[in-house]
Amino acid sequence: MVVSMTGFGRSKAESDRFSVTVEVKTVNHRFCEFHIRMPRQLLKTEEKIKKKLGEQIKRGRVEVFVTLEGEGIVSRSVHIDWEALDEYVHYISEIKNRYSIPGEIQLSDLINREEIIYVEEKETENAELEQLVLAAAENAAIQLKEMRLQEGRALESDVLNNIQLLKEHTAKVERFAPDVVEQYRERLLKRMEEFVTGQADEDRVLTEVAFFADKADISEEITRLRSHVDQFMQILKASEPVGRKLDFLLQEMNREVNTIGSKANDARVAREVVEMKSLLEKVKEQVQNIE
Repeated sequence: MVVSMTGFGRSKAESDRFSVTVEVKTVNHRFCEFHIRMPRQLLKTEEKIKKKLGEQIKRGRVEVFVTLEGEGIVSRSVHIDWEALDEYVHYISEIKNRYSIPGEIQLSDLINREEIIYVEEKETENAELEQLVLAAAENAAIQLKEMRLQEGRALESDVLNNIQLLKEHTAKVERFAPDVVEQYRERLLKRMEEFVTGQADEDRVLTEVAFFADKADISEEITRLRSHVDQFMQILKASEPVGRKLDFLLQEMNREVNTIGSKANDARVAREVVEMKSLLEKVKEQVQNIE
């Protein structure tokens, strides 16, 4: 089962006092990496949110945004430093008496002094709020997973089309393989005839023999390539995350194609190799977004 690493989910959970919205966005990444932005009073729930999201997400960069609304999110209380206030009143009275300043001490002279009267804000923390956050996170993750599955089905279809084309080009190379061997054989016979008639030296003939032995046969590479393709198709059907396994197999497939291209000194094979490498590159780009 192919699951894309690209997706988005959004969910809202409400109570009489609070409203929580959780948005989850994922993109491709080698590992499962969480980045969560949320109000400070929810920081204690971060690990629980990760665990809840991890039930649906196994790989990718996960960006989570939590917003909180409602009454009682922040509690406020007024504090007065009575000792400081007493001193302010005392010294203001002293100043007025010393310099014969008329008038009474006004409340406005004191109430705007932040060091005397200040408001303390405390963010709300309670079980109800945590339950809302986790419920919203779970629903957002389920929506995200559904989108990733839909994207995965489209990815799988594209990958299968390209793999089918790769198999067709491999079949063509396999048909050309006997001709490659025959061409090398004819070249070697010609060198041998030249050697017998004295038109070629021994070193050159031996070099040609070694070249023939090393490069004439590409059947092993074709067999391994077919085996990798079959394994690739089987892995696509697995229920667990398959992206890393597919990426590794693509590297092996690309290695075999490169070897075929270097061994077979044949224009027809070279054209097929170019097409095969192009297809593998397309599949690689697609696989990089598979969980």
